[in-house]
Amino acid sequence: MPAPLSRVTSNRASTLALLLFCSLLCACNGAQSPSESLEVATVGLHAGTLDATGKRAVVGSLYQGGSFWQLDSRARKFNWNHSRDEFTTIIHTAFASNSDYALTADASALVLWNTRTGEALRYWSAPGEILDAALGPMGNIALLGLSDHTAVLFDIQRGGILYRLPSDNRVRSVDLSRNGRMAITGSEDATATLWDTSTGKPLRKIKHNDDVQLVRLSPDGNLALSVSKYDKALIWQTRDGKALGELPLNAEHLKRGMMFSAARFSDDNTKLLTGRPDQMVQLWRLPDLVEVERWRLPKRKRWKPGGAAVLDVSFDAQVSRFHAIASNGFIHTLASAPTAP
Repeated sequence: MPAPLSRVTSNRASTLALLLFCSLLCACNGAQSPSESLEVATVGLHAGTLDATGKRAVVGSLYQGGSFWQLDSRARKFNWNHSRDEFTTIIHTAFASNSDYALTADASALVLWNTRTGEALRYWSAPGEILDAALGPMGNIALLGLSDHTAVLFDIQRGGILYRLPSDNRVRSVDLSRNGRMAITGSEDATATLWDTSTGKPLRKIKHNDDVQLVRLSPDGNLALSVSKYDKALIWQTRDGKALGELPLNAEHLKRGMMFSAARFSDDNTKLLTGRPDQMVQLWRLPDLVEVERWRLPKRKRWKPGGAAVLDVSFDAQVSRFHAIASNGFIHTLASAPTAP
């Protein structure tokens, strides 16, 4: 039996009111909405990584295994699982800087893939519980942050640990410079450490006041970001450890331990793109650390609980476009607001 007209009218009015409220909320905090969205998982993601150009993505979904996506054609190109006949729970993903190789990891293994052919090149047992992973420039080494209070430089072509990078607690986040010569680790011992990958020796250590949950290097390795829970998000020079400054966070975010969940430096070190667990993506100007734009990623269903933590962000060849992966299973294209004539 059809619903009474008055009820239909009421439901439509409520929906329009909700959409208007959401639009006003975004306008009030200055946040824009994505210009395009692509669904890559029907429920959500464990992991997701964009390549340096924003044209490719590798993701690990909650229930559909791993997959490789060509974003300019909006197409799933390969299904990537560690066993032939079943979906793998992919919990970590990474790209080599040349985008020709990608890494996927589950709880006990890591696989190196050729992104042009989709072929699995190497399969290795994990050297411990992996908490984060980065891949070297030609798919030659992997940097793995482990729960056993170390990070390891792993020879992903031939197998075996090249160097162990010790810490006093779990290593939560890792990154490599574009040429693979420098590595950075962030640990629950409240330190961010810069390493020489040719020797496995520490170059510099930055002390925070709480767990370091995210670290990133600029492509040229000259700048670093280290983000500490309940403390600060610090940008510093790798050559001398001198701080450029802190990304501003309001007191409520610090009190709740809400920090950045994703970040990427631009190639020329003049911008930093960050993502947060509360659906927010922000673009910062460097070196003065001024926020110039922000976007709020949508929930899967506006009227239901559940958010969309930002898993990764990237720049685009077009200077006014950016990309972000959300934990609710979408990859979004973000466009700069048009400037007034």
